[in-house]
Parts: sequence; structure tokens; C-alpha cells
Amino acid sequence: MKTCRLLPLTLAIGAALALPVRAQSLLALYDAARGHDAAYQSAKSQYEANLYKADQAKSALLPTVNLTASASNSRIEYQEPAGAPARSFDNQSAGINATQPLYRPNSLASYQQGTRQADLAEAQLQAADQDLIVRVSQAYFDVLAAQDSLAFVQAQKAAVAEQLASARRNFEVGTATITDTREAQARFDLVTAQEIAADNDLRVKRLALSQLVGKVDASPYPLAPAFTLPALLPEEVNTWVQQGQEQHPAIRQARIGVELATLETDKAKAGHKPTLDLTASVSTNRNVGGTALSSTDSRYNMTTVGVQFNMPLFAGFATQNRIKETLALEDKARSDLEAARRTVAQSTRTAYFGVVSGLGQVKALEAAEASSQSALDANKLGYQVGVRINIDVLNSQSQLYQTKRDLAKARYDVLMGGLKLRQANGSLKSEDLQGVNSLLAPAPAVPISPAAAPRNQ
Repeated sequence: MKTCRLLPLTLAIGAALALPVRAQSLLALYDAARGHDAAYQSAKSQYEANLYKADQAKSALLPTVNLTASASNSRIEYQEPAGAPARSFDNQSAGINATQPLYRPNSLASYQQGTRQADLAEAQLQAADQDLIVRVSQAYFDVLAAQDSLAFVQAQKAAVAEQLASARRNFEVGTATITDTREAQARFDLVTAQEIAADNDLRVKRLALSQLVGKVDASPYPLAPAFTLPALLPEEVNTWVQQGQEQHPAIRQARIGVELATLETDKAKAGHKPTLDLTASVSTNRNVGGTALSSTDSRYNMTTVGVQFNMPLFAGFATQNRIKETLALEDKARSDLEAARRTVAQSTRTAYFGVVSGLGQVKALEAAEASSQSALDANKLGYQVGVRINIDVLNSQSQLYQTKRDLAKARYDVLMGGLKLRQANGSLKSEDLQGVNSLLAPAPAVPISPAAAPRNQ
């Protein structure tokens, strides 16, 4: 009889944890999000635009070539000598002009800024990619946590239902009071309300994940039935902080910002410096009907090669004030760099100790789960022999399932904490998802064993 009574509870747990046919791994959903997420696509397009903008800076150092052409008609009417016939003539010309900069310090600084802008764009895209990894992973584990919460609530509901049936039977035979039945009914109603809320929360979490990855049926794999949380390596927090100072995208952007500000000062100082260009032109002119001085048709070709020197002398103090402005902006860029370093160090330490704390919480909750199970077994036995009342069993059931929910969430938080720690120190890459992905199981995992569920004696 006990086996038969356990069967509905086992089926309820299995149904609650059953996965849709088209479940996806974390890596698969991340790859889908890279091609769908609007924020990442925006950052990618901005990256490509910045690369093209950086290439534009080369143009100031390369030659410029222009093709020119003109045609005109002129008419001459003579006042002296009187009676001379009026006449008209045409002028046609075409030419090619070329200029090659030889010395332009302003253009050289702009070119160097362009190369650094490309590095800046790369750092910005890296930051966007890390943000996408964290957002997808968070949405992924939010769904898993919601699935677990619903499964535990449904399992608790089945256990409470069984306890309610037991209280009713005992009341009917006179071995229990109506109070036990009413307490079990109240707890059953409460768990039913919790089930409705958990089901809605799961629906919302799945919608958020589907919108992020662009899949209507997005459904994640659960964690494997037996797995070990990865150790936190390296174990020294200062090592994580040092890595962040070297490679974090925000620090790289701030460091490049200092270099760009320095080059901007060089451009401002170039306002006092001369420029030198090599010029060349080839042109042909044709006069049909003569010119103003001659009535004979003519045609001639002209080739010119030379250098053009320009020396600025006075610009109304604009150059001096521009230099002062850029020097102040250099100081600002250095302050921004220092602020970025401090922020990265602080966030890295915070994330590190969060993971350490999470690992400790997991161990404590694992012990609490075992203790809660033992307490439930003891209360059930006490209820059978009459030293415990029904509410004691119900409270033990609630404590056990609450502990299971907390433990499942704590494990997800540790996995997310590891990814956020790598984001905090700037080392997060898509390859880091491989380790988390290896902890997932394509088949549904059932974290509650039938032995853990309350039995009707």
C-alpha cells in the first residue's frame, strides 16, 4: 500500500521536472543571442563603424587627386576702332591636380588617434560581449530556478495532500481531532497559492529568456543530477584584482582615452607648426576662335610641379587656448583612468567574496537539507506515536522544501557568481561557458527522491 501511495507523488515530481522536447544548452542559447540581441547587435555595428572611422584618418597622409574641366564662351564688341566687327571665341580646359602631404603634424596625430580608436572599439565590443554572456546566463539560471521552485512546490503540495488525507482518516476513526484536518487544509490552500505564483514566475522567466535569445521555445537543460561546483581558482583575491588591472575592457578604454587626449594636445600644438606639401598638375587648354588678344586658334599643355609651404603666424590666440583646453582634458582622462582602476578593483573584490560566501552557503544548506529531512522523519514518527501533532509534520515539510529551494538557488548563484567575477575583472570569455555547460544534463534531472517525500503511515 505504501508503494502505491508513493506513486502519485513520484509522478508529480517527474512531471514537474520534465523538459520540453527542444531543450537547449547554455552555449546554444548564447550563440543564438549573439545573432538576435539588439543591444549586442548595436554594439557590433558601432564597432564596425569605429573601425571605418579609424581608417578615415589615413586619408590626411595620402595624396589627393582632383580632375577639373571647364568650358566658356566669350564675345567681344569693339568701341575702338569704330566699325570693327564683333567676334566670339571659346575656351576649353581640363586638368589633373595632385597634392601629397610631406609634413603635416596635425594629420600625423589624427592618424595615430585613428589607430587607437580601433583598439578602443575592440574594447567596447569586448565589454558588450561580456555583458551578453552574463545576461544570457542569468536568464538561463532564472528559468532553472523557477522550474525547481515550481517542482518543489508541487511536490510539497502532493505531500500536504497526503497528510490532509491522513488527518481526515484519523479524524474519522477518532484518533485525531478536527484541528489536524483544518491545519492540513490551511497548509494545502497555502501551497496551492504558492504553486500558482511559481507557475506564473516560470512563465515570465521563460518569456524573458526567449526574448533574449530569439527562440519561442527556449528551454534550458537542467543541472546534472550529480555534480560538483567548480573550485574558485586562483584562490587569492589579489590575483583576480591584478588580472583586472591588466585586461579589463573599462581600464583599456580609459587607458586609450589618455593616449587619445595626449594626441589631441599634439594636434593643438601643431597649430604653431608649418606644413609642407608636394603639388603637381597637368592641364590642357584649347582656344577656339582665338582669345581677347588674338583671333587665331590655339592649344597648349602645361605641367607644374612644386612644393607648397604654409607657416601660421597668428590666429587670435585660438591655438594657445586650444592647447590649454587639451591639457586640461588630459588631466581629466588620467583621473578617469584612476577611477576605472579603483572601480574594477572594488567590483572584483566584491564579486570574489560573493562567490566565496556562496560556496559556504551551499555547504551550509546541504547540511541543513539533511537536518531538515531528519527532523521531518522524526516528526512523522512522533505523530504516529502521539507525541507530535499534525502541524509539526506540516512545518517540517515546509522547512524541508524551502531548504531544497534555497539550496538549488544557491548553486545557481555560485555558478553565476563565477561568471560575474570574471566579468568584474575583465577576463570573461565565451569559452568560460564551456565549464558551466559541462555541468548541464540533456535529460531532465529529478532532485527530489521519493524517499524524501512525506509518507502516509
